Amino acid sequence: MKDLKIPDRLKKVREVNQTPEDLIEFESRVRDAYEAGQINGAIHLAKNNEEELIEIFQYIDKDDWVFVPWRNHYQALLHGLDPEQLFQSISEGRSMGTNSVEPNFYSSSIVGGIIPLALGASMALKRKGTSRRVWCFVGDMTMETGVFHEAYKYAKNFKLPLEWVIEDNNMSVHTPT
Repeated sequence: MKDLKIPDRLKKVREVNQTPEDLIEFESRVRDAYEAGQINGAIHLAKNNEEELIEIFQYIDKDDWVFVPWRNHYQALLHGLDPEQLFQSISEGRSMGTNSVEPNFYSSSIVGGIIPLALGASMALKRKGTSRRVWCFVGDMTMETGVFHEAYKYAKNFKLPLEWVIEDNNMSVHTPT
């Protein structure tokens, strides 16, 4: 995500209070708890994209919908989930399935699983005539799937309020892409 490109049509809508150090500290706390056997499930930690995500979240309104894959802790914090409630949820085994209705935040550990949900939510927002948007974060390899291409074309053809964020780390698990 080092080559961050924000479309000119988007405008900043808020200041983000978290710093890269805040995000790293949270992930370190999760890592330490996991390594100590205090987390009852799988986790997927983030790193090296803190500054880019902070920049992106300045464009995401607090009432927008955010859909993310299993590596979601940073996005959850940046969209407004309470850090202690998030940590408790992670500790209970819901690291890769973080969901909230306030704020509108959904994640899934199924590769590409959030894409149809994000598409449907954006269609509902358009039908309601609201100014809210849907933001769908996907990895660079998920972007290569058919479900992504079909959803992308559909959203573009029907002018849905859906913003795609491709998190490209140039890796497929441990293999360079």
